Amino acid sequence: MTHQAATVIDWICWNAGNTPDATATVELPSGRSQSYAQMHDRVGRIASWLLELGVKPGDRVGVLALNSVDTLDIVFATWRIGAVHLALNFRLTAPELDFIIGNAEPDVIIFDRELTATVESITAPVAHWIETDGQGGESDFEARTAAATPKHTGTDKNLDELCMLMYSSGTTGQPKGVQITHGNLLFSNLNALSGAALGSDSVNLTVMPLFHIGGLNVFAAPTLYAGGKVVVMRAFDPGATLDAFSDPGLGITHFLGVPAIFNALRDHPKNPDADLSRVKTVIAGAEAVPEALVTWWHQRGLSIQEGYGMTENVASAVILPKADVPARVGSAGKPLRHIEFKVMRELDNGGWEQCADGDAGELWCRGPVVTPGYWRRADADEDTFVDGWLRTGDIGIRDTEGFYSIEDRVKDMYISGGENVYPAEIENILYELTQIREVAVIGVPDERWGETGCAIVALQEGADLSAEELRAHCQGKLARYKLPNHVQFTDALPRNATGKVLKYQLRQQWAAA
Repeated sequence: MTHQAATVIDWICWNAGNTPDATATVELPSGRSQSYAQMHDRVGRIASWLLELGVKPGDRVGVLALNSVDTLDIVFATWRIGAVHLALNFRLTAPELDFIIGNAEPDVIIFDRELTATVESITAPVAHWIETDGQGGESDFEARTAAATPKHTGTDKNLDELCMLMYSSGTTGQPKGVQITHGNLLFSNLNALSGAALGSDSVNLTVMPLFHIGGLNVFAAPTLYAGGKVVVMRAFDPGATLDAFSDPGLGITHFLGVPAIFNALRDHPKNPDADLSRVKTVIAGAEAVPEALVTWWHQRGLSIQEGYGMTENVASAVILPKADVPARVGSAGKPLRHIEFKVMRELDNGGWEQCADGDAGELWCRGPVVTPGYWRRADADEDTFVDGWLRTGDIGIRDTEGFYSIEDRVKDMYISGGENVYPAEIENILYELTQIREVAVIGVPDERWGETGCAIVALQEGADLSAEELRAHCQGKLARYKLPNHVQFTDALPRNATGKVLKYQLRQQWAAA
């Protein structure tokens, strides 16, 4: 008896057949919207002209654009013909994009005309560059789409086949192409349905960039799987976001942000009058959310659930249940339904053993949402996978009730006087100081202790804080070896497009100083 691989269902086609008049996508600020029937037709038209360009199953189709509902249309059109979506970070420079494009070798890239100067500086070979304005205006993209005959049927494919290449954010250096399969996405959808109260009546507001796994998969893609509505904002604007929350016509229920976004929303003058009553599920990712920020928003009416995920598990890993906010603030929660975790420590002989509950170690995960590996990087696969488990590179602790806390990145931890120090713990204490807008702690060389902490601080506008006041705040709250011996003030911390602080840049900049 032979076993047949599970085939991939076209979500947009299915929803168009069952709820054709339901709204699929809305775009802000342009106001464009489309039903599932209209999206099905548009996806089919894009699929048709991609075929005319010679795109075959397995070929890569890149998108280099600001947020737009077009990106979602292109993604599903790419999948309809069995091709692979290549997500390109529009904030990268031409040389950085040259590396990714040269590695992925896309046949087609659809680009936003606002990025023309960058595109003209890219030297990697691409057969077809297709321009769009990303807002439905006149362009080569729109002309081709309008003229095409819709392809309403999909190419046969199975869950093990590659559907997306998304390059890691590169917080530690050169990015790697994370391979994502149709099966990875299917099981992440099932995780979202059961773990984030997502259904056909859900409305997701996407302000995070769609080239990032959080922007695309928390919760844009799962919402479209469920037959809900996705509202895409071209670029994050705190006032417009608060307006969207308040708009009963949009009915926003699901939202993902990073701490910097929640800070901006808190501080915006529209906040006191914003109606947050329809927003049910609010997830924070990319880095730990300061306890004071979670508490403030809880009192305001939003329960920010910390989540933990990465591109390698399609951001579908761990979420703190809403009922545990704010009592368990600082915890990332429990693993979702279709992923397993364990905490491991490396032995002196090079082997590994599982940590006891309460002990810190490296988080490992496995399951149907975990990538099968990196694109053309067998060396990275060998470093990352052990007996079917993916080493996340993050330090975590599992408590006796099964809740996980993320202590820090393995590479961000430093050792002072023989003691492991996790910067995130110190940063959480420092964020209690209202004068601080953002802070990062790194380890720097020290003749006596080997390494010691350096706090790099950006203050709120008009605020005043001395290094002595900062250290005094930490006294009694942190062990002496954790106290930052050095304090440096700066205007802003370097961050990547998803809001993560680039600590390797900080180490390069401040370690010598």
